[in-house]
Amino acid sequence: MTYLQFLALLPFIILAAAAIVVILLIAFKQSHTVIQVTGFMMMCGVVLAMWYVRNTLPREIPPLLVVDGLAALFTGLIIFSVLVVGLLSYIYFEEREENPKEYYILLFLATLGSAVLTISRHFISFFIGLELLSVSLYALIAYLRNRNNAVEAGVKYLMLAALSSAFLLFGMALIYMETGSMEFSAIARVIDTTGMSVLFIMGIGLILVAIGFKLALVPFHLWAADVYQGAPAPVTAFIATVSKIGVFAVLIRFADAIHLQQNVLAVTIITIMAIACMIVGNILALMQQNVKRLLAYSSIAHFGYLLVAFLSGNAGIGAAVFYLLAYSITLLSAFGVITLLSTTRRDADDLSVYRGLFWRSPLMAAIFTVALLSLAGIPLTAGFPAKFFILTTGVQQHRWLLTIVLVLTSVIGLFYYLRIISTLFATPPLTPVKERTLHPFFYVATYASLVVLMCLLGWLGVYPGFIVENVRAFLSF
Repeated sequence: MTYLQFLALLPFIILAAAAIVVILLIAFKQSHTVIQVTGFMMMCGVVLAMWYVRNTLPREIPPLLVVDGLAALFTGLIIFSVLVVGLLSYIYFEEREENPKEYYILLFLATLGSAVLTISRHFISFFIGLELLSVSLYALIAYLRNRNNAVEAGVKYLMLAALSSAFLLFGMALIYMETGSMEFSAIARVIDTTGMSVLFIMGIGLILVAIGFKLALVPFHLWAADVYQGAPAPVTAFIATVSKIGVFAVLIRFADAIHLQQNVLAVTIITIMAIACMIVGNILALMQQNVKRLLAYSSIAHFGYLLVAFLSGNAGIGAAVFYLLAYSITLLSAFGVITLLSTTRRDADDLSVYRGLFWRSPLMAAIFTVALLSLAGIPLTAGFPAKFFILTTGVQQHRWLLTIVLVLTSVIGLFYYLRIISTLFATPPLTPVKERTLHPFFYVATYASLVVLMCLLGWLGVYPGFIVENVRAFLSF
């Protein structure tokens, strides 16, 4: 490995070192606060390292990895999300009886797995990154083992994730048997010469099944609501943002390498999945009274929207990245409010908890309202330009059926988002809801973070051009 290759991997080396540092801090019996602050500083170090090495990109580390503009964008988005999730995790676990120290080891290992996916160009690194992410999530989901549904959610994810890994490995084996290679670019060269055989197409189909499970795409979505509800609120935020960003990044890289969007059969199957996600996700969300389950089903619909950009190939990557940014900020804001309202006994996931929130805490109600409006795609929030860019990409690529379904299902989504917003401004219950008491520093830091996220949603909704230009600049690497 050359010096420049090592330098390009520096952010990921720091990210791997973060888990080791936390292990050492636990061995020396450091407090939860020390571990939290150290982890936060390590994540900031990853951001600085990524900025420091930007001029060395793109850089290939054959045969497994490639660090380029696409990887930098997705890795930056992952680290940004983890910084917020880490802060929410401290607040969430500080008043609970469970020891939260090992939680941060799992959190950083899962983050490393997601980051490895963004730089993968080989089936081996793809599988290692995915399994590192998945195995960490098994424990994170069931971390609060004293809850009735936490272990159940963890076991469900464990069983279905193990099944999806089997599909993934079988698909990789079929492709390797046909092409004699596991490197994306080498596979592309073989199929450009010989074409796609039946076994190769079967292999692609099996890989899409595994990726469909990780992204909770219809019909592989049945785990999503139970896991979202059973997992701790910060872990749910992590699953909804970080884990899906990494998987979507490797999907884009793999599809671009083998020109998946030029295969009629693959495009047809993904189109059907996208339409099913948009319809099923929104209809199921309509019937929910549990906020975490509602967000789970709405996330299915949102990734159906993302598939519209994905099917557009290189023309839709910029729109997909912007949509993921807006979606991540929105969900982190929403789960931040859920975390603050959660008690030591249970998460604030029932809709009744939010009744009259505006009269008890106007700031939290405002943050939650802006987040829900952004998810609905209302103008002056980040969700509007994000959805507009997806629609524009679909129209330019003549994906008329997908764009029509996107518009119609977005109207359905507007209904259940507005239902929650109306609950926030309803008459408060006679019995006041006990709110979380925090250390003054973390109280201020948490509210400041959520206010910054709310302002970002407004800024991206009004001035999206700055982000769009920078995304294009990174993608040109």
